[in-house]
Amino acid sequence: MKNFKICLLIILLINMSSCQAQTNSTKTIQEVKENNYRKLTDEEARVIIHKGTEYPFTGEYNTFKDQGVFHCKQCNTPLFSSKDKFNSGSGWPSFDDIIGNNVSEIPDSDGSRTEIVCATCGGHLGHVFRGEGFTDKNTRHCVNSISLQFESSDQSPRDTAVFASGCFWGTEYHLQRLEGVIDTKPGYIGGHVKNPSYQQVCSGNTGHAEAVRVIFNPNIVTYEEIAKLYFETHDPTQIDRQGPDIGTQYRSEIFYSNDMQKKIANDLIKKLEAKGLKVATKLTVASTFWVAEDYHQDYYIKTGKQPYCHKYTKRF
Repeated sequence: MKNFKICLLIILLINMSSCQAQTNSTKTIQEVKENNYRKLTDEEARVIIHKGTEYPFTGEYNTFKDQGVFHCKQCNTPLFSSKDKFNSGSGWPSFDDIIGNNVSEIPDSDGSRTEIVCATCGGHLGHVFRGEGFTDKNTRHCVNSISLQFESSDQSPRDTAVFASGCFWGTEYHLQRLEGVIDTKPGYIGGHVKNPSYQQVCSGNTGHAEAVRVIFNPNIVTYEEIAKLYFETHDPTQIDRQGPDIGTQYRSEIFYSNDMQKKIANDLIKKLEAKGLKVATKLTVASTFWVAEDYHQDYYIKTGKQPYCHKYTKRF
């Protein structure tokens, strides 16, 4: 009888806890409605209201480099500045500071971590960690991209370049590290099939090249500087291959968007030829660029590996 009473008490406590959790969740949703906050999608609500977590390396802002302010997705309160953002390699956006007192810290339900929420609406953001030594402030606010909404303050000019030099993982690895490069996207260009898949391109029947689209600030880094690094991080003498990767999709090719880019690329090729290189790199006017599948984006950042067929060789 004594054991029965203990079991009954435990069941009662669990039910009370469950009801309380449901009440809190309902209350949060009710508060959202009463305060006329932004209506969330099911996935946004899973993270922001129900304290879920998006998968690492999948968030929109993980490697995002634009200048501006990150606001709460639910209530639009400014939370983080791009100047405080850094790459921790964790797979989630990281910030070492907050804006004002707009982010609150509360003990996490797991009993060990510290949760961070929007101080205005209570929306779940992620967690804060200290003592890791990533920055001088020694603080990492690890945030779900889906909890944020970005507003740009960057009025600087932008330009676009597209380069193909074998496997786009290695091409992106080197070009995205240049200061002044805002964004890089591996993808497919130069073929006749609309929005091809990786498998289609690998068949060699679509005519596409694996390439990387680079968005950059020309006031910080010039097209010529990017093109030089491009030539110095692959073998431009190889035809329809790069290292162990063989096929027309692995060709060396520059897709220019204007006459200036074409002239700069052509002048660099002439300089290399003057040094005795038989350059196979083609120059082609840019056509539609199809962004590759998510698992190809920032591949070496995600995996922590190094390029297997792209290495730096001083040529200029």
